[in-house]
Amino acid sequence: MISTVHPPPARLPGWGERLLAFATRSHVRALALLAALALLAFAPGLASLQPFDRDEPRFAQASKQMLESGDFVDIRFQDEGRHKKPVGIYWLQTAVVSAAEHMGIDGARTSIGLYRLPSFAGAIAVVLATYWAGVVLLAGAGVARRAAFLAAAFMAASILLGVEARLAKTDAMLTACCIVAMAVLARVWLERDRRLPAGLAVVFWLAVGLSILIKGPLLLMIAGLAIVVLAIRDRSIRWLGQLRPLLGLAIVAALVLPWFVAIWIKTGGAFFTEAVGKDMLAKAQSGQEKHWGPPGAYLLAFFGTFWPAAVLTAIGVHAFWRERRTAWVAFCLAWIVPSWLVFEALPTKLPHYVLPLYPAIAILTAWALINGDIHRRRPLARVATVLIPLVPAAIAVGLSVFAYVHDRTLIYPAFPGFVFAVAVALWSWRAFLKDRVVSAALLGVAASVMLSVSVFGVAHTLIPSLRLSPRLASAATGLECADAYPGPRLATTRYREPSLIFLTRTDLVLTNGEGAADFLAAGPCRMAFVEHADEDAFQARASAQGLTPALVTRVQGFNINGGRRIDIGVYRNNRQAAPPPAAQGQ
Repeated sequence: MISTVHPPPARLPGWGERLLAFATRSHVRALALLAALALLAFAPGLASLQPFDRDEPRFAQASKQMLESGDFVDIRFQDEGRHKKPVGIYWLQTAVVSAAEHMGIDGARTSIGLYRLPSFAGAIAVVLATYWAGVVLLAGAGVARRAAFLAAAFMAASILLGVEARLAKTDAMLTACCIVAMAVLARVWLERDRRLPAGLAVVFWLAVGLSILIKGPLLLMIAGLAIVVLAIRDRSIRWLGQLRPLLGLAIVAALVLPWFVAIWIKTGGAFFTEAVGKDMLAKAQSGQEKHWGPPGAYLLAFFGTFWPAAVLTAIGVHAFWRERRTAWVAFCLAWIVPSWLVFEALPTKLPHYVLPLYPAIAILTAWALINGDIHRRRPLARVATVLIPLVPAAIAVGLSVFAYVHDRTLIYPAFPGFVFAVAVALWSWRAFLKDRVVSAALLGVAASVMLSVSVFGVAHTLIPSLRLSPRLASAATGLECADAYPGPRLATTRYREPSLIFLTRTDLVLTNGEGAADFLAAGPCRMAFVEHADEDAFQARASAQGLTPALVTRVQGFNINGGRRIDIGVYRNNRQAAPPPAAQGQ
């Protein structure tokens, strides 16, 4: 049963309440508007944003190699097995790219935007599924449809989901599977005294099976911990019978066993040794790949990753705790708290790990806001909500300063969008201080969409320093080879980012300065990317071999993974003319 509280003094509905009422007059209208909002929030930069090292191009390159080799069982990155995650996302990416090739799209295999489409679709599904989960959880409440819509809008506006929508990785699609499964689980538990359609159980197990193919057992952990908490609360697990476990086992086995058996045979069990022993367990023992963080790191990061709704969540925590015995609130807390504690306890910290928990947080926040529990008279509310305009202002200033420091450029085309985003965020803050909290929430969502357009759609294209791999790949395409050679053979020294491999050639040679000189001397139509620190050794070895490499261009920029400036000389060994200026550009 949904409880009510005494809200702040009554006042006439503001434009935010009227707009929300208009948007939720029917489920069809609500879903259509949410889909449009998600498109506006996630589409900018989807194709133009450079491959974001390091995980994204590793996924994309492994998918590209599946298409090159015709082997859709094993997962490889160059000559090494990439035995960290199951095959689901690779199959989705290869299906999209293969379809694009059949449609005659040139350069499909190195078009990162195509590999991102599964994540883009997954992020839109997250927004729509959050609305469905909100309707399920709040069934019977007068605020159900409005709170569900607002929760879904919060997800569309969240910085973390916006980033994952643009990365060719697993997390957006995994989160969509998690929401679907948890929404079904919520209905089964909330309506445990009724007999529910068998189709719900089928949906649950399909979501579980797909999630395992995409990222292993994470959904099983989240749902399993929630089930344990709810079973302790009820002192019963009889309600789980409605999930039809035997049917579920058959569905999951049918989805995952064929590939699991095939990869076992293909790798002699090496995939499971690597995925479980060297990836999953390693993350539980130490901060893998320098991603260590102390307990509480996710809580601190939450205020940036779930902006603009995060500060509203913090203000509403007292309401979540007060209503913790209310059935649907208890379910949301069972969804969030135990898994969050597990993630905080793990030494390896990456922001996207907690993304599957955000929809439940969004639903709680939207309900508390509409129910009158989030307002300016809460302790520290006036001060905390400064984050609403502060975050976009900090991002705008940070990108502008970075562009000027590293490229001596002012990103003028992005300034109008930045100004508009900050202005709307300030309007949101002012509306909150006047207790127009629904209007404030919707304005925060609008500010996030405009910030997305400005950052991903405009600003990043104006900062060459962040586009090292695309500029090197462009230099390589400018080298014309004789017909006997399909394209230049390539080598690189210290700059070995996966994005460079993805954008150039799977057989890109990774070497050092001396090796780069040997590589150029070994045959015609070759090009080497030699970092400044390796150039003395490179030139000395080339001179000893009687080789005079031609400098095509220099590419300078900032490697965000190493956090350092890079200066790379692009050298060729043939007699062809240097690439035209256009090939050396952006």
